[in-house]
Amino acid sequence: MRESDLREVMVLEQRNYEFPWTEGVFRDCLKAGYRMQVLRLDLVLVGYCVMQIAADEAHILNLCVDREYNHRGYARFLLDRMLAMAERTGAGMAFLEARPSTPRAIQMYERGGFNEVGLRKDYYQSANGREDAIVMAKTLIADHQ
Repeated sequence: MRESDLREVMVLEQRNYEFPWTEGVFRDCLKAGYRMQVLRLDLVLVGYCVMQIAADEAHILNLCVDREYNHRGYARFLLDRMLAMAERTGAGMAFLEARPSTPRAIQMYERGGFNEVGLRKDYYQSANGREDAIVMAKTLIADHQ
């Protein structure tokens, strides 16, 4: 992802999330050097992912595929690509948060090797106030020390 992608990223972010990130958050992630990947099909932006790597841990912060392109494997493709990138940098573990109200996403993460390791109370903003987050983790390098 580049700064030149942000206008299109914001369109997807706002179309697909009830409580979207701001453009400023994406800009801050770019400035901080987070790993950010876009997915395009025939030049059309269909998804993106933002991942922070610190020490030997990766944290998937935002993974979005436009609703129009759901259920085609693109989210899993992005996730796998980002995790491979994290592994190449030496990350031994990957973490993410998922909304309990998104069971299909949770199933995708589980199929990708993530397991539930905790719960963050009132983590997400929701239409009814706050929603918990399921914390999920995956070991990337079995022998990582």
